[in-house]
Amino acid sequence: MTDIDYLKRYLPSSKLEEALKRLEDGEPVQYIVGEVDFCGIKIKVNKNVLIPRFETEELVFKTINYLKQNFKKELKIVDLGTGSGCIAIALKQKMPNSLISAVDISEDALSVALENAKNNNTDITFYLGDLFEPLTGKYDCIISNPPYISLDEEVMSIVKNNEPHLALYANNKGLEYYEIILKNAPTYLSDTYLIAFEIGMNQADDIKKIAREYFPKSKIVVEKDLQDRDRFVFIANSK
Repeated sequence: MTDIDYLKRYLPSSKLEEALKRLEDGEPVQYIVGEVDFCGIKIKVNKNVLIPRFETEELVFKTINYLKQNFKKELKIVDLGTGSGCIAIALKQKMPNSLISAVDISEDALSVALENAKNNNTDITFYLGDLFEPLTGKYDCIISNPPYISLDEEVMSIVKNNEPHLALYANNKGLEYYEIILKNAPTYLSDTYLIAFEIGMNQADDIKKIAREYFPKSKIVVEKDLQDRDRFVFIANSK
């Protein structure tokens, strides 16, 4: 489906002329429509949050599959850098007995996530803060799709010119937030746990190296996306 077909399908004809102008000016079609389908649910999006990708849907489904196979109790899960709230909301919808928390440093992004949770009748505890900063207690699963684009990496102009840089870019060749999360995660993890990351397709070896430093006895697995690219890292200690 082309972007124009997408607009015609989801917008009334009265809004089409304005929408086509916005499209011509380089605005993503998802922002123009104002929502996307993610894991079968409707997620509001605007310039304050990233547009959810298919890879992030894969992260959610892979994480759910692992948790259901290896954990038999009510789970406490936290989504770090929640953005639109898509990951947290999808997890709660698919695993309703779990207790889901979500954190973001952006107040504007968190307002979008709160609205999405309300629209999807989803009970999630949201925190405003920097990663673990507002959290206490232990979690069975930490999941995150953090900023992972290197500051000098080439990015498509439609992404660079529209989506929030706070959610895109990271220092240390894009590895900054993986190291912060992995360094601090042991304080917030239960005895049995899963850490689930979406990663840049060329970052697997570097992230595995960081993970081994902080979790030397844990199982560390890299998985590919549907395009056969390394896009997910799972770090686990399960019984």
